[in-house]
Amino acid sequence: MKLVVKLLLNAIAVFVIANFLNGVDVDNYVTALIVAVVLSILNLFVKPVLVILTLPITIVTLGLFLLIINALIIVFADKLIDGFSVSSIWTAVVFSILLSVLQSVLHSFLKDEKK
Repeated sequence: MKLVVKLLLNAIAVFVIANFLNGVDVDNYVTALIVAVVLSILNLFVKPVLVILTLPITIVTLGLFLLIINALIIVFADKLIDGFSVSSIWTAVVFSILLSVLQSVLHSFLKDEKK
């Protein structure tokens, strides 16, 4: 159940950011939900491979290259999904940063207090 709620929150984050950020277009909320699912799958399977393959450059750049990896995953999702478009790699970097921040804020509301 928590997974479904997190996916819905991610879809809301994608939809909100697409409405405010020029260069990112999402047709409707269903497309935003599909984007959230695809980004989750790509982050689960593709991102670890990219991180391992680019480990030397990530170390040299002190981790900043991970922003480019996140942007590449977003651009890849753009190619996979009709109704979702990102105009450039730099827009994808900004989208990635904003999405991470908004996801952190939204997911902080889900945390259970432990006794």
